[in-house]
Amino acid sequence: MSAAEGVGPQALPALQEQVEQILAEARRQGASACEVAVSMEQGLSTTVRQREVETVEFNRDEGFGITLYLGQRKGSASTSATGAAAIRETVAAALAIARHASEDDCAGLADAALMARELPELDLYHPWALAPERAIELALTCEEAAFAADSRISNADGTTLNTHQGCRVYGNSHGFIGGYASTRHSLSCVMIAEVDGQMQRDYWYDVNRQGELLADPALIGHRAATRTAARLGARPVPTCDVPVLFAAELATGLWGSFLGAISGGSLYRKSSFLEGTLGEPLFPEWVNLDERPHIPRAMGSSGFDGDGLATYAKPFVAGGELVSYVLGTYSGRKLGMPSTANAGGVHNLFVSHGDEDQQALIRRMGRGLLVTELMGHGLNMVTGDYSRGAAGFWVENGEIQFPVQEVTIAGNMRDMFKQIVAVGNDLELRGNVRTGSVLIERMTVAGS
Repeated sequence: MSAAEGVGPQALPALQEQVEQILAEARRQGASACEVAVSMEQGLSTTVRQREVETVEFNRDEGFGITLYLGQRKGSASTSATGAAAIRETVAAALAIARHASEDDCAGLADAALMARELPELDLYHPWALAPERAIELALTCEEAAFAADSRISNADGTTLNTHQGCRVYGNSHGFIGGYASTRHSLSCVMIAEVDGQMQRDYWYDVNRQGELLADPALIGHRAATRTAARLGARPVPTCDVPVLFAAELATGLWGSFLGAISGGSLYRKSSFLEGTLGEPLFPEWVNLDERPHIPRAMGSSGFDGDGLATYAKPFVAGGELVSYVLGTYSGRKLGMPSTANAGGVHNLFVSHGDEDQQALIRRMGRGLLVTELMGHGLNMVTGDYSRGAAGFWVENGEIQFPVQEVTIAGNMRDMFKQIVAVGNDLELRGNVRTGSVLIERMTVAGS
């Protein structure tokens, strides 16, 4: 798939014109206000398994979603079709929904004065001229390295290379139109190990805006294999209250749960265990969480939010204290607060960390559980009670002793936040949350 064939910046003018056509049609059919997002994307996905090609898929999709208003009544509709007829029909469908909707005093576009004016250049578009044959070769190289890494690797559960590029344009009847092109490339490897009748499964992966900067396929395969083989011989441990260390790739989920709890939708519905905690200390004083939405080439970067407001750097937690909720225009109005330009979520969350790597945190933990896998969705957002199936490694005297499986870790997230002992410098950089491993002073590990 060459850059010339791709969905890149060259598609932006056509998508912007389509946005203008949709907004004009909404006005023509009687909408008092309207916002629309148009997207076009394509990608190549290749999966190999057991040294054979399992799938090669090429996709190309486009469509738009529209939200329009009749006064304080809202209707939304979307379609994957294109053309004038699709625009007319989708606008009409959204209007029909709006006519039947109840009036909502908080409904409507963000204030026109708050629209983003100048969008930063974030360097998000890096197409990868990757032919299917080369994609297959890279995936096979990754899997072969995994098989070669350990004789106990008995099977493969799929090695997949994805390359994706797309364009998105958002506009509304205030006259704001903003768009960008972006790419996302990834390589993942999932392997199975077996010894004495026990089988274990684990994985590794990498993701980057630039395909050429993905980790070496052989290194990804080797790490997937060593992680898998290390789990052989796993067993439960007796129920106990001990420190728990979340590996960095899992710690992102802890912070994601925190963001969900301070997000406007949960707050105005009164369904969050952190409702009414603005200004309160929730973490140790050394913990800071801030958003940095304009990092070039970062996976979460964006110049504007889902309402068309300019994104900006801001803290959510400073000195351990909650200093800001996560609000879009609608949720802000419901709470009587201004938007934080986070309609659609947070862009690049940074978590403060110390200078210890994961091995140093294991030594500091002394005795406890290093968690490398979580299962199930065990957070009660109303109470903060947390309970997840887990697997990982038991630690004694600051050293890993044996792999662990079939245990459950439990606690309350408010207690867990206050009991964070350290965040490691082994930063997870492959997603929207940048954090190291997180050491929590005490949780219940329920086992045998």
